[in-house]
Amino acid sequence: MKTLLVTGGAGFIGANFVLQAVADDMHVVNLDKLTYAGNLDTLASLGGNERHIFVQGDIGDRKLVSHLLATHRPDAIVNFAAESHVDRSIDGPAAFVHTNVLGTLGLLESSRDYWRVLQGAAREQFRFLHVSTDEVYGSLGDNGKFSETTPYAPNSPYSASKAASDHLVRAFHHTYGLPTLTTNCSNNYGPYQFPEKLIPLVIQKAMAGEPLPVYGDGLNIRDWLFVADHCSAIRRVLEGGRVGETYNVGGNAERNNITVVKTICALLDAKKPLPDGRKHESLITYVKDRPGHDRRYAIDASKLQRELGWQPSHSFEGGIEATVDWYIANRPWVQRVLDGSYRMERLGV
Repeated sequence: MKTLLVTGGAGFIGANFVLQAVADDMHVVNLDKLTYAGNLDTLASLGGNERHIFVQGDIGDRKLVSHLLATHRPDAIVNFAAESHVDRSIDGPAAFVHTNVLGTLGLLESSRDYWRVLQGAAREQFRFLHVSTDEVYGSLGDNGKFSETTPYAPNSPYSASKAASDHLVRAFHHTYGLPTLTTNCSNNYGPYQFPEKLIPLVIQKAMAGEPLPVYGDGLNIRDWLFVADHCSAIRRVLEGGRVGETYNVGGNAERNNITVVKTICALLDAKKPLPDGRKHESLITYVKDRPGHDRRYAIDASKLQRELGWQPSHSFEGGIEATVDWYIANRPWVQRVLDGSYRMERLGV
């Protein structure tokens, strides 16, 4: 596949994917609405690169999407575009339904119509890959992992909207024959992540000497996936995944939130000590838990390893140190993000 239409390619995961794809000599048409989480600074290194075309627009704009498909004739569509923050979905669920459900529906309809008129190898090889989340599966107890056959049980407006989009993708494959693929990933972290999410939020607040908010008892568990590993998994599914199938992507790195926060504190104690000599861990402050906060997520990614030979290449310890180093070295990028409407305030109360 030489040409991709990537939606949401100025967001955290999407931009990392675009940077990786262009570096591998692929042509990318990058469609992003540039909401608060879209950031063209992340793509600054691609300025003037003829293999990257950026278009500001909405995935639900069928006229625009159809024009891009007809003009650039991509071999595949990779859909990252989504409202993705649970706390924001608690404050304003309607935006999540608009983008994640109605926007995905519009993109699917435009993609179906484009695919129907393709001929020969182009029609046979075309793929629509939908990037989703493990949050659609709900919450786990102390044992077990989410597999591709785990029943959906979303518990937040965000995860409910993503579950709906997953079902639409499945329906378009079974109803119209559209050659779809779906990936459900665990919690991503790494460079260029918007600082409303746990890891970049803690890094920024810790370096500023501000209180580090930890929800509830801090024992909620997530499987942490380094973003570069996630991008490589998507590429592998795009290349060899079975049409109509879902693949779970995990980092094999279950950690509870308080362990993640303390790991960041220890790294910053060594790399960026506080001026007054205090340990960063002294900044930890337990706050009221998020409403409906799922207790544990864990991904079984054995299908992806078994069928396509993929497994993560970063340990949590290596990935989190690389992430802390990136945020220390890229303070101007962070500051430009914080110059917008988000000020690292608590959302979703």
